[in-house]
Amino acid sequence: MLVRIVKLTFKSENIASFERIFENTKEGIRNFEGCSFLALYRDVDNQNVFYTQSHWSNEQALQAYRNSEFFKTVWAKTKQLFDAKPEAYSMTPIKTVN
Repeated sequence: MLVRIVKLTFKSENIASFERIFENTKEGIRNFEGCSFLALYRDVDNQNVFYTQSHWSNEQALQAYRNSEFFKTVWAKTKQLFDAKPEAYSMTPIKTVN
């Protein structure tokens, strides 16, 4: 499994637009082949900062998503709203404690 965390910083006036984009596309992202989990978080200290967390079966599944027309369309709309360059991290879990 591959975990992908993306930090997204938006201009204050664009937050509602981002939330609409996410609401309208979350099912498409989550149901993309190889994706088993999707979550959106908001930073406690900076309300302009959001994080997405997604779980992918492997790196190839993530890359297939990133190369899809669906992603390209969503990303084109989203990147116009940023106030800072997004940061993305991919990692593999070592240990989980529930």
